[in-house]
Amino acid sequence: MPGAYDALNLNKDFLRLYRRGKSCAKPALVVYAMKNRGGVCRVGITTSKKIGGAVQRNRARRVIRAAFQQVLRTQELSGTWDFVFVARTKTTRVKSTVVAGAMREALRELGVLQ
Repeated sequence: MPGAYDALNLNKDFLRLYRRGKSCAKPALVVYAMKNRGGVCRVGITTSKKIGGAVQRNRARRVIRAAFQQVLRTQELSGTWDFVFVARTKTTRVKSTVVAGAMREALRELGVLQ
């Protein structure tokens, strides 16, 4: 079912992705990806206080979530993956379509998209 994914909540999962996952940095966001055996994709989003106040951080999370939904609707993932998307300051100033393009490009470079 496209668009179905779980949340990545545990700190140990974030740390595992940061240490052992593949990463790709773009001006709008940084993507960490690693294959999993859970049968479902898991997604975590990180926004630091460098991004801005609570309003800017929440906007960044909404934009990243919307961009990931766009990518899932149009592309097919190769297998099940864990993702961590790290927001950058530019994330709050652009639309989700721009972030989706950067995300699609990063996922293609990481070999996640078919």
